[in-house]
Amino acid sequence: MPSRNPTYHEQRETSYTLQLRQLLTELPPYARDYFRAAEQKTSAKTRVSYAYDLLVFFRFLIEKNPELSSKGINGITLGDIDLLASSDIEEYQEYLKYYEAENGEQKNGASSIARKMSSLRSFLDYFYKKEMLAKNVAMQVDMPKLHEKAIIRLEPDEVAIMLDNIENYENRLTGKKKDFFLKTKIRDIAIITLFLGTGIRVSECVGLDITDINFRENSIRIIRKGGNESILYFGAEVEKALLDYIEGPRAMVAMKAVAGEENALFFSLQKKRISVHAVENLVEKYAKEFVPHKKITPHKLRSTFGTNLYQEIGDIYLVADVLGHSDVGTTKKHYAAIKDQNRRKAALAIKLREN
Repeated sequence: MPSRNPTYHEQRETSYTLQLRQLLTELPPYARDYFRAAEQKTSAKTRVSYAYDLLVFFRFLIEKNPELSSKGINGITLGDIDLLASSDIEEYQEYLKYYEAENGEQKNGASSIARKMSSLRSFLDYFYKKEMLAKNVAMQVDMPKLHEKAIIRLEPDEVAIMLDNIENYENRLTGKKKDFFLKTKIRDIAIITLFLGTGIRVSECVGLDITDINFRENSIRIIRKGGNESILYFGAEVEKALLDYIEGPRAMVAMKAVAGEENALFFSLQKKRISVHAVENLVEKYAKEFVPHKKITPHKLRSTFGTNLYQEIGDIYLVADVLGHSDVGTTKKHYAAIKDQNRRKAALAIKLREN
């Protein structure tokens, strides 16, 4: 019986697992206990992010602490960490704003610093609860204050402008640029329409196989963050865009696809599964051309969908479910700005004098 090719998600899981193994060789030996425990409640990708964050912390320790520099990262013990004071963690927060790393200078804003601090808190808390540390010194330091940013999304007229212009973009191009666009036009329209019509994440979009599409129910099967399977449904516009692509250019590419990639829904020009980076680039390319006053990414298209859905149904819990948010608070935070529009409607509804 021939062996089955690993799925996109299985390949990614393997890749992250191998990355984590390599990173663990650079961290102190006891870090393995923490990551072994974290495996039960985090994805491999998340654990890799934690490992990178912790490496920054340990590099800070040996760079700024003369007593630890001679030990190297692998030689730093939990006893050494127990000797740290809150002032050391405050210095670490300051260090995170700008530092030299192996791949060049690194700058972090408040949200990135908060994420690295959260990783450190979680790491130290594990050993504190195991009574292997006398205290979690990271908990003695306040987290950076995060300022809420306005949600960037497309307004309904901008959605129409973007899609209409992509459909007719070849009329503005000549030569090689026109030829290149025509090779990807139908695929690109399908991808952008899928984002706007389902709120799918870019990683979920890239991971789609042709077998995940069900036109009888107009649904797609996706693997959410954390590995959970979910079903999303789509309307007539998404259905048409997908069928145009699947029955058109995809059918031709799939016959010549790279071995092991045949089941991918979206292909690159190299006849391989399209990458996250490529999808990000194509969305940003069209947005820059047709809605230049806004920096639009796949995530912003997801926000556009979430906003439109909430405005249509007014059910924040359903929006959270469709978007795959495990905590409805996340959804409320992201789409709270919609209240401004409702406030404007409320203001207009009040008549102080009859005309």
